[in-house]
Amino acid sequence: MKAEISPENRELIDAYLDSIWIEKGLSRNTIESYGRDLEALSNWLETGKGRLLDVNRADLLAYLAHRMNLGLNARSTARALSSARSFYRFLLRENKVSIDPTLQIDKVGRKLPDVLSEQEVDRLLEAPDVDTSLGLRDRTMLEFLYAAGLRVSELVNLRMTEINLRQGVLRVVGKGNKERLVPVGEEALLWLDRFIKESRPSLLKGITAADVVFPSNRGDFMTRQAFWYRIKAYARVADIRTTLSPHTLRHAFATHLLNHGADLRVVQLLLGHSDLTTTQIYTHVAKHRLKSVHAEHHPRG
Repeated sequence: MKAEISPENRELIDAYLDSIWIEKGLSRNTIESYGRDLEALSNWLETGKGRLLDVNRADLLAYLAHRMNLGLNARSTARALSSARSFYRFLLRENKVSIDPTLQIDKVGRKLPDVLSEQEVDRLLEAPDVDTSLGLRDRTMLEFLYAAGLRVSELVNLRMTEINLRQGVLRVVGKGNKERLVPVGEEALLWLDRFIKESRPSLLKGITAADVVFPSNRGDFMTRQAFWYRIKAYARVADIRTTLSPHTLRHAFATHLLNHGADLRVVQLLLGHSDLTTTQIYTHVAKHRLKSVHAEHHPRG
């Protein structure tokens, strides 16, 4: 059911539509199309922030992602963004807002990432056979992906000199050669300690000076593609039907932290995002997940 558009939002939309009718001489169909786009944005806002005047860039990114997640096509979403751009330029010109929230949004929204539940993560982590050298290595790598929110490329390129086992901290070199310090939980560190003692020496093929943390079966650095192939294989073992990506455990790391009350800016630092709006997509995922859990399990859901 659509939310009722507030009188303030209705007044702003009508003033904008009158303006483009006078200034641009657009057809009735085109003006009605602009109106529908802005009403859809207003309806979506009524469930949260409410006011069109209070919208920021992060809100618009979340709205575009919401549209894509509903299965609306990219052309429709691109048109919605175009309508918003024109609307906020009008508001800026009329001194109704001081900043155009559509600035620096140069592509339509992304679908919300598929996120594993905590139970699915447990099944995936338990899939490798830890009685084998490769299985123990893979279990440790999966634990690190989930414990530290690493990108797969960061994980496979991790060096022993970048791990402080005593303090439980990683020094990670991410995108743009930016360094960040990431804490690692006790569980992942226990698996790393076991792997270093039991399996890593045999995988290194006698190269005792090698710095690679997680060597391939040839004794050198693994490729991203090789480990991604192994993640997919373990997902089949764990009977996980959710669509996976190389970032699946990174998405789970961020969303589960937020579900348990973590501060968004802390999650931003842990993930190595330079822009907070990139991290904010996970707040939308977390809310979406909580709503679906409530609907599924609440007796009046």
